[in-house]
Amino acid sequence: MTMSGVLTIQRTLLKRTLPYNDQIEKAEIVPLDELLQLDRLPFKMTKLVLLEVAYMGQMLTSYSQASIELGRKLGYNISSSLVRDVTVFVGDLVYQKDVENAIETQKNLVLSQSNSKEFKKGIVYILIDGAAVNTRVEDKSGSTWRENKLGMSFVSVHVRKRGSSDKNGYTITRKEYSAYIGSAAEFAKFVYQIAINQGYGQYEKTIILGDGATWIRTMCEELFPDALQILDFYHLSENVYEFAKHAFKKDEKRYQPWAKKIIRWIKEERLDEVFKAIDKTGVVKTPVGVVNLKGYLTNNKDKMSYNRYILKGYHIGSGAIESANKIILQRRLKQAGMRWSVPTAQAVLSLRAKVESGLWADVKHLIMNL
Repeated sequence: MTMSGVLTIQRTLLKRTLPYNDQIEKAEIVPLDELLQLDRLPFKMTKLVLLEVAYMGQMLTSYSQASIELGRKLGYNISSSLVRDVTVFVGDLVYQKDVENAIETQKNLVLSQSNSKEFKKGIVYILIDGAAVNTRVEDKSGSTWRENKLGMSFVSVHVRKRGSSDKNGYTITRKEYSAYIGSAAEFAKFVYQIAINQGYGQYEKTIILGDGATWIRTMCEELFPDALQILDFYHLSENVYEFAKHAFKKDEKRYQPWAKKIIRWIKEERLDEVFKAIDKTGVVKTPVGVVNLKGYLTNNKDKMSYNRYILKGYHIGSGAIESANKIILQRRLKQAGMRWSVPTAQAVLSLRAKVESGLWADVKHLIMNL
């Protein structure tokens, strides 16, 4: 009742029923939960806090360390188990969104180079590699190690030299990663997605760098038929040296000059002489960890014109993806004693890929719009 008459004020009281001593009672629920949208989340924390916890959970070397840092820097009292649950929750949402986007892109068959009329100057690079992560699941042979497949894409216009000499290396100012624990067939859609995001089909050339693995070669022939595939020169060199060590019983005076000569001949495209030199070693069968060099080179003979690639200014080494394996996978998931369930590892890797791609804003957008 006011001097202006009766004014009606509406107020919502949220209540729920609780059994108590065989009687039904009413208990009030704090409306602030709904105001802060906590009722939409499985955790009693705001979306911004949720993002902060997930960021720490994927960034630091363990959930325990993340719990300590959240307390020290922000005053949050959050247990390591809760940090894990939040990190996996956010990471799984990111992974599912990546799957959704990749499937949609494949359905739409986003433009390929053959359909474009005008191309931008530059080269789209696609780098692919695999690295093992220790899981809690055994395969048929009893091994718990599963391969994480890592893809990376960038455009040559986003590559900057560090200094005046090529020996100083390069900095890639814009790139995107995708990580997936599973089959090559499923991984293919993620690789295609990051390539599209970086401009595949819009630039005049596409180059793929890989270590020569059959699954990489086959997948890329199907996804990017117009691309030039290059066998990573550093993987090649490593395989030549390992073969030479085996062939010459680790005698440095013999295997080092032989390996250097073989690598020089490969760069000069003198493969007939290379094959003859391999035959002269008398090696018929190689042990585990040593490549069948003749078969390896035969399978990749159209991907090793290194001197011509260098003259055209192409990158011939996949150092960037090797570095990414260390940053995205090893630094977080391969600490001493760590073993992972596959879904948990995938969730963390999806977050790591977003952070190292500079795409944390995408994660924030996804969570804030829940």
